[in-house]
Amino acid sequence: MNKVRIGVVGLGRMGRFHINVINQIDDIILSGVYDIDNNSSTEISSYYDLKSFESIDALLNESDALIIASPTITHFEISKKAIEKGKHVLVEKPMTETFAQALELSELIEKHKVIFQVGHVERFNGAVRNLKRIVDDPILIETRRLSPFSDRITDVGVIFDIMIHDIDIVTSFVGKPVISYHASGKRIRTKHEDVASALLEFENNTVATISASRITEEKIRTLSISSSDAYFILDYATQDITIHRQATSKSNIKLFGGINYRQESTIERVFVHRDNPLKLEVTHFAKCILKEETPLVSIEDDLKTLRITEGILNEVKRNW
Repeated sequence: MNKVRIGVVGLGRMGRFHINVINQIDDIILSGVYDIDNNSSTEISSYYDLKSFESIDALLNESDALIIASPTITHFEISKKAIEKGKHVLVEKPMTETFAQALELSELIEKHKVIFQVGHVERFNGAVRNLKRIVDDPILIETRRLSPFSDRITDVGVIFDIMIHDIDIVTSFVGKPVISYHASGKRIRTKHEDVASALLEFENNTVATISASRITEEKIRTLSISSSDAYFILDYATQDITIHRQATSKSNIKLFGGINYRQESTIERVFVHRDNPLKLEVTHFAKCILKEETPLVSIEDDLKTLRITEGILNEVKRNW
């Protein structure tokens, strides 16, 4: 097998993004699409000249793998159906609605020996991958993932919608167990939490603060890390990394014209090879199926992320 036949389930915003990148990847044949909304299926299949299927079973019969970009409440059942048919799965985050559902899927994955990946696209952000190679002693990590309001996601709150990305990234950077966490959040525009903040403490004494909002007028995606000798700032959108360090010498230096200044810190900018993280993620998924690569993120990592995310959500709900 030198190409993977992949079908896409769910033709909303993320489903369309997936279709766009699949058309740029040589290792993949887009076998077709399915959406519960027949109008969406007709529109997308006509626009991209794709085969539209009337059921997920029919799509599975002509596919080696599925990309699931449907609402969260459908992730468990569709993933389970695909895995039991021996099909590989890339499911958009969150993996499932609950940790218990994710645990059941992990057992099926082991039984049927399929590739299963969760769409934590930030793992494939070039800046994230570079920063992870640079930082080895995080003391304090601060993340902000803030967005204007959109009715795109209504079945989950901001914690499962966007905070989960930063929970995954932060825990991967630290690499040690979370020993405690505290969280709070508020409902503003929907029946779910629209703003939330969490404080995580790790076994190695690293502390992380994670803030998420979907009612902020400016879109902000940043990650900051304080280490023993530097301060790192990452911008997810621009894929820029800035490093601030204290100067080794703070002696006065004479400038032209008799003006003195003192250098107290230096700023470094890291060169990052920029590429489309979603394209890299889907390419990696295909190459794992073709046995050309091994999964970047294990199912154990996904379970850990989901368990922490669910715990933070439950604490927020207790405090309402």
